[in-house]
Amino acid sequence: MSRQQQETDELFEIRNYFYIGNYQQCINEAQKLRKPTSPDIAIERDIYMYRAYMAQSKFLVVLDEISSSSPPSIQSLKILAEYLSNKSKKEGVLKQLEQKLSEGSVAGNDTLVLVAATIYEQEDNLELAYRVLHSSDSLEALAFIIDILLKLNRVDIAKKKLKEMQDKDDDATLTQLTQAWVNIAVGGEKLQEAYYIYQELVDKYGSTPLLLNGQAVTFIAQLKYEEAESALQEALDKDSNNPDTLINLVTLSQHTGKSLEVSNRYLAQLKDKHRDHPFIKDLSQKENEFERICQQYGPSNPIQV
Repeated sequence: MSRQQQETDELFEIRNYFYIGNYQQCINEAQKLRKPTSPDIAIERDIYMYRAYMAQSKFLVVLDEISSSSPPSIQSLKILAEYLSNKSKKEGVLKQLEQKLSEGSVAGNDTLVLVAATIYEQEDNLELAYRVLHSSDSLEALAFIIDILLKLNRVDIAKKKLKEMQDKDDDATLTQLTQAWVNIAVGGEKLQEAYYIYQELVDKYGSTPLLLNGQAVTFIAQLKYEEAESALQEALDKDSNNPDTLINLVTLSQHTGKSLEVSNRYLAQLKDKHRDHPFIKDLSQKENEFERICQQYGPSNPIQV
C-alpha cells in the first residue's frame, strides 16, 4: 500500500462522514485518531473536525481552540467561525479575508479557498466565490464550482467540471454526491439515477438529513409526494432545525395542497433558527417588492368629503 493510500485510509471515515452530513460521527472519528502518521494528517483531521463543529453551529469551540500558533490552514477556519457566529461584525471579517487573499496566503491553502468562497457565497457574490475557487484544484473546490454553476443554471459547464472530478476520483463520495446534484438539475430519467446514488450512500453509511433531503428532492421532482414526505419526516426526526428539511417541507406542503398554516409553521421555524439563510433573504425581498407594487398600483385612498 502506498503512502497516499495509507493517508486516504487514515482519514477516509472522517472525510466521508463530513461529506454525507453526519457531523457528530465525523467529530467522533476525528477524536479517535489520536496518533496520525504525520503532522499533515493531523492538520487535515482537525480541519474536518472544526468544520463539523461549525456545521453544528458550535462556533465557540472553533474560536476558543484556534490560535495564532495554529497552522495557517486551520487559522483560516477561525475567519469563517467569526463570520458565521456574528454577522454584525462581518465588515471586519471581510477586510481580514481580503487582506489574506491579497497577501497571497491562498497559495497552497485549500482551506482558505473554501472559507473565502463560502463567505462570498453567503454575501451573494457568486462571481468572487467562483474566481477564488479556481485557486485550488481539490475535489471540494471543483464540487463548490459545480454548485455555483448549477445555481446559475449553467448545467452545460457543470457537466464538464463534473467530468474533471470523475477523472480525478470517480469513486469518491464527494464525486458521487456532485453527480447526484447534476442529475437533479438535468431532470427526466436522471432523477432516478440521482435517487440511486443517495440510496447507495444511505445503505453504506446510514441516513443523514443531507442524504434524505437529496432523496426528497428527487421524489418531489418526480411527483412522488408520499415518498418525499416520508424522507423529509425522517430527516426532521434526525434534526428538527435543518434548513434544507424545513424548506423542502414548505415546498412539499404547497405541492400537496396542505393548509397555509402547515407551510407557515415550517417557515416560521426557518425564520427563527436561520434568519440569515438565503431562502429567507430572497423571500423577504420578494415580500417587500410585492408590498411596494401593491402600494404603487393599488386603489388610492378615497377622498374624504
